[in-house]
Amino acid sequence: MTDEAGTRDGDLPDDLTAAEAGMWQAFRNGSVYDLSSGDMLVDDPHGGHPWGPERTVRARIVCWLLLDGPPALAGRVASLKLSGVQISGTLELAGGDVVPYVEMRGCRFERDVLLPEARFTTLRMVDCSVPRLEAARIHTEGDLHLPRCRFHNGVRLTDAHIGTDLLLNQAIVHRDRSGRSIAADGMTVGQDLQAELLESHGELSLRSAKVGVSLSLRGARLVNPSTRLALNAPQLTVERSMYLTPAGIGSPLLSGATPAHGTRIQRFSCEGGLRLDDGRFGDALDFERARFALADDQEVSLRRIQTPELRFLGERPARGRVVLSGARVVNLMDRTDSWPGPGRLHMGGFSYENLVPRGPFPLDERLAWVTAATAEYNPEPYERLAAVLRSGGEDEDAREVLLAKQRRRRETLPPAAKLWGYAQDWTVAYGYRPGRALVWMAVLWAAGSLAFAHAHHPPIKSGEAPYWNPALFALDLLLPVIDLGQVGFWQLSGGWQWLAATMILLGWVLATTVAAGASRLLRRS
Repeated sequence: MTDEAGTRDGDLPDDLTAAEAGMWQAFRNGSVYDLSSGDMLVDDPHGGHPWGPERTVRARIVCWLLLDGPPALAGRVASLKLSGVQISGTLELAGGDVVPYVEMRGCRFERDVLLPEARFTTLRMVDCSVPRLEAARIHTEGDLHLPRCRFHNGVRLTDAHIGTDLLLNQAIVHRDRSGRSIAADGMTVGQDLQAELLESHGELSLRSAKVGVSLSLRGARLVNPSTRLALNAPQLTVERSMYLTPAGIGSPLLSGATPAHGTRIQRFSCEGGLRLDDGRFGDALDFERARFALADDQEVSLRRIQTPELRFLGERPARGRVVLSGARVVNLMDRTDSWPGPGRLHMGGFSYENLVPRGPFPLDERLAWVTAATAEYNPEPYERLAAVLRSGGEDEDAREVLLAKQRRRRETLPPAAKLWGYAQDWTVAYGYRPGRALVWMAVLWAAGSLAFAHAHHPPIKSGEAPYWNPALFALDLLLPVIDLGQVGFWQLSGGWQWLAATMILLGWVLATTVAAGASRLLRRS
């Protein structure tokens, strides 16, 4: 290796092992260098079978090939394609500029892979066993593929720039010393980030990450119950959709396709908190059939997210909270059994324009949904729901929601105001059922007419009183403003006076509640 001129001409260095010499030649030829034995158990990079020197190459030889390797053979393109190879020592390419195509399948790394600030065209590591991948600020013009790999001490992709796709499908990642499995804060992915069937033991951190197309966590299992968050991704930007949905296990179908009948399904599951605060999702945020196992102090936090469609269709969390405070959504797709109970749902400032329930979602359960989100009285969730129902042509349901709001507000009032609230409710339902006042008026008029037909009614001044008409007399008592020329001409005594006074009082109550209801209706319109 001291003869640089010979190396640049493609001559083999003197101190290479047989395995390394074969890798050297395969690199110049651009062919796959496969040291697999053919026995699946022995070739499993994650298994316990030792791999001897016959399939081991030194990491520094790999680095030499990638950074300053020999020229390709005539008519070939130099590339490093390894299969079933064990790499001893630390593979360190920090700050390096790697031009050749790199693909490693079923390989075993004895020590960490260090790639901070390195530049690649495309890097593929498939089904490899890696103690730790340190790749902060890595830059790839094409893909970074890490499917089915196992990382025993975490992955670091902080501020990485991936030109096209990042694949983590079926990878298994364990936490590092800081408790994170994947640290990818500030990462930029040009197209898709696919982490389907990912198994993450620790915090998956995607703070301020940007994904150019879609982010798929279909069938992923995020496990971090001991601390607060299993997925920590505030200010995440996804230009299309983020999927936290089921995936078919063993299905050959492309990502996002419906699995064939009989395919075993694995749902997205999250054991620990999930934080997507201030996220931006260009098409949708999808929680179809998602499962959450939360502690009492953990939450699914969607504060201030913005998306055209939120598909909140997962299973109801048994514990913890769901927080949508300040979120802005156009279409809210949900089910009755997806939302948590009272005290565990927070929707202050949550804005949505359309409700698209999956399955039956009757109004009484929708009202219970709003009630669950307001441990203390807050008019905003009721008014938002009423506005959405009214815009959809459900005027009657909108009135029921606003009536429920008034009844909820009544419970916070002092006793006198509460009694007046009950009076408005019983008579005209706070103005949302004005026809009820006419019914009360008709009942009182009929009862009064029947009673006063038997009353002793001498005139106050003989010869000036009109003809006695008990129906007009009762109606004159009930109408507080209109004078029908009956009340001021007859003299009542005893219980009839009390009856007349009661009808006058009831008339004023009905008139006042009707006026209050009418003003409320005018304010709404």
